[in-house]
Amino acid sequence: MRLLRIIWVVTRFRLDTLIPLDRLPWWLRLCLRLSPLRLVPIGRHSRGERLRLALETLGPIFVKFGQMLSTRRDLLPPDIADELKRLQDQVPPFPGADAVALVEEELEMSLTEAFASFDTTPLASASIAQVHAARLHGGEDVVVKIIRPAIDRVMRQDMALMYRVAQVLARVPEAKRLRPVEVVRDYESTLFDELDLHKEAANTSQLKRNFKNSPILYVPAIHWSLTRKRVMVQERIHGVPVADLDALKAQDTDLKKLAERGVEIFFTQVFRDNFFHADMHPGNIFVARGNPQDPQYIAIDCGIVGSLTREDQDYLARNLLAFFHQDYYEVAALHIESGWVAEDTRANEFAAAIRAVCEPILEKPLKDISFGQVLLGLFQTARRFNMEVQPQLVLLQKTLLNIEGLGRQLYPDLDLWSTAKPYLERWMKERAGPSGLWESLKRQAPELTRQLPELPVLAHQMMSRSELERQQRRRQAESLVGMRRQLVSSSRGARRLRLGVLLLAAALAWQPLLGWALQQPWPVVAVAALGVLLLAWH
Repeated sequence: MRLLRIIWVVTRFRLDTLIPLDRLPWWLRLCLRLSPLRLVPIGRHSRGERLRLALETLGPIFVKFGQMLSTRRDLLPPDIADELKRLQDQVPPFPGADAVALVEEELEMSLTEAFASFDTTPLASASIAQVHAARLHGGEDVVVKIIRPAIDRVMRQDMALMYRVAQVLARVPEAKRLRPVEVVRDYESTLFDELDLHKEAANTSQLKRNFKNSPILYVPAIHWSLTRKRVMVQERIHGVPVADLDALKAQDTDLKKLAERGVEIFFTQVFRDNFFHADMHPGNIFVARGNPQDPQYIAIDCGIVGSLTREDQDYLARNLLAFFHQDYYEVAALHIESGWVAEDTRANEFAAAIRAVCEPILEKPLKDISFGQVLLGLFQTARRFNMEVQPQLVLLQKTLLNIEGLGRQLYPDLDLWSTAKPYLERWMKERAGPSGLWESLKRQAPELTRQLPELPVLAHQMMSRSELERQQRRRQAESLVGMRRQLVSSSRGARRLRLGVLLLAAALAWQPLLGWALQQPWPVVAVAALGVLLLAWH
């Protein structure tokens, strides 16, 4: 029935028209041309609108997929990406009675034992979970996040169908470049991680610890005693939604400082902590009401987080600084050195391609330059040189685009480049300077301390191993010399044996051979004698 419903939605919104027919195999192209789908009118909606409406009709999982896909502007035409961006997080809630039953099942206690009060009407409802207001017996206001009942079963069915569609699309040359199976696989991994609220709670605690007592970011606390895999209880916050500009202006918020602090938070998470909130859309960000002239962000919903290896951190920072200085050859060399593109790529050709994309952008005034679009242009150029999609960088790009869009919404004259450049330069100096070296030594000190007493033993073992290897090489050389002598001796013995056999045979056959030779012409006798000499010599 689910498959039939999907087919009906595909037919209703004529999603078949999104497939480039000229790039399909002839048999599939023929099937689509003769399909009854072509009898259904397309309607007045654009292709992007039809795709968005179809995903909304199919339900929460497809809505979530559309939201994720909208961040992959490197894979989609602009009109479709812009339309998918309009997908909303709000979906119809499930009944409050079901929420109560699920909470009691997970906590293994009645609702009145766990909470002094519980509002069965949800505060918000998203594709994976919904949130209810509650109050603890101690008087503290909290929110209870509850995973939708039976959502995992529906998700697995829908993911199986998505894989089948992706496998079909992977056979289309134009779609194959987009790697649809890998896109669905990445989506599946992210989606199923969000079903485990223990992971989200752990991410939230880590982010709160990273910004403990910070004046720029506050993260609400988790109540671990009431948190389970499908239920999470968190401190309730009462901030202003960051997208509510009227409310922020009404309380006289310093919007310039607020926008700049958003950039600072992002780069602090990426480079200082190597742990960044990767779902920073406006619905997950609030602004504290306490001191609008010294504004503080509040972050919720840490279900999706990202991190980079130390190598990726270094290469990313150096790439961005090279962009600031418009040193495209350095950008190309860093991509090759990091393995993001093939090592046989010619750096000068890659640099020329990057220059062609970025120079028109970088000629604009700094405040008009989109940092995220520059990064997007870099990835698109690198793909022409067979750059593999780096999942951690795609997640970072998505987060950066969200942060930049939010910052420009708050303060249109935000100069992201001049805000980020000093931070990156300071981070690189700290990383490569004396303080960075000292921090690295302190980090490795426990391991070095543990290994230090073992150094004499390790040195002795190394010297013993070296001596053993030298003796083995000497014995192998002596064995080879002996084998060579044996081969020479065997060869000489075999030659003498053959000569002896020939002489014996000649002696035994001398009389018949002599009679035969007297009857033959002399050239025949000469050739036979030559053959005997050659056999004896061999």
